[in-house]
Amino acid sequence: MKEDQVVLEDPGFQDEEESLFQDIDLLQKHGINVADIKKLKSVGICTIKGIQMTTRRALCNVKGLSEAKVDKIKEAANKLIEPGFLTAFEYSEKRKMVFHITTGSQEFDKLLGGGIESMAITEAFGEFRTGKTQLSHTLCVTAQLPGAGGYSGGKIIFIDTENTFRPDRLRDIADRFNVDHNAVLDNVLYARAYTSEHQMELLDYVAAKFHEEAGIFKLLIIDSIMALFRVDFSGRGELAERQQKLAQMLSRLQKISEEYNVAVFVTNQMTADPGATMTFQADPKKPIGGHILAHASTTRISLRKGRGELRIAKIYDSPEMPENEATFAITAGGIGDAKE
Repeated sequence: MKEDQVVLEDPGFQDEEESLFQDIDLLQKHGINVADIKKLKSVGICTIKGIQMTTRRALCNVKGLSEAKVDKIKEAANKLIEPGFLTAFEYSEKRKMVFHITTGSQEFDKLLGGGIESMAITEAFGEFRTGKTQLSHTLCVTAQLPGAGGYSGGKIIFIDTENTFRPDRLRDIADRFNVDHNAVLDNVLYARAYTSEHQMELLDYVAAKFHEEAGIFKLLIIDSIMALFRVDFSGRGELAERQQKLAQMLSRLQKISEEYNVAVFVTNQMTADPGATMTFQADPKKPIGGHILAHASTTRISLRKGRGELRIAKIYDSPEMPENEATFAITAGGIGDAKE
């Protein structure tokens, strides 16, 4: 009973978060039984919005849900969310909940319009040694610090596909920001993914975790998103299947980021384009993942190596930022500003 009282005491907070987290248990009031709600939770659907984001076909594949039940669930969910339109002004008010996480370099932040944005997928790609993993590690620390625009800081989930996560690296970065080592490490949840299927399954766990500790997690990092897909699917014959699986995963990521208002940061590898030598492109290398990944990422950043420890970030694709460049440095304390 106590939980209900907590909610009543603070109605202001409820309003703001209400559109984000409408718990799936609300369906009980609309005649959906607890067993069915449990089944939905088992596949990582924990909010009403989550039902809206899942097709009827996918729901019918959940063990124990018949078509009639799925229709009933969809109907109940639609009663709870008006699937209507908003004016651009109303939507801009809603967008005020979006926060930015600093990268540790002011130049880089300026390039991104404040940092890594929530409710969006930000993808950084580059060759090896261009600072992708260093950026991931720096974000693990900066996401915990209170920042601009009333950002309160929060926890991070790190999914590692290439075995490049180093907790000691976080300690060095924590020193730079003068924060306690153990506290920083405690706030990062780490998982190593071994296959592309495992990577997808981890997202169910991620969704459950975000739901369980609503509003506490602020960032999900996947370093690197494509590595396992590259290994599990080989050759042209399996390309179509790979891209479908990839599309499902990215769609899941986008939905998680919007459903729970978290930032998603993924890194990506490059490939040499063997046909490019014929067309005299300046740079024959391009990010892998093809058009599917290109369309799914909200903002894409290309990283390349500069002199010494300097790296250059360029906006490759973004809905609101112009295509500029920024120079940053990789320091002992993570990503920082380039010293002139």
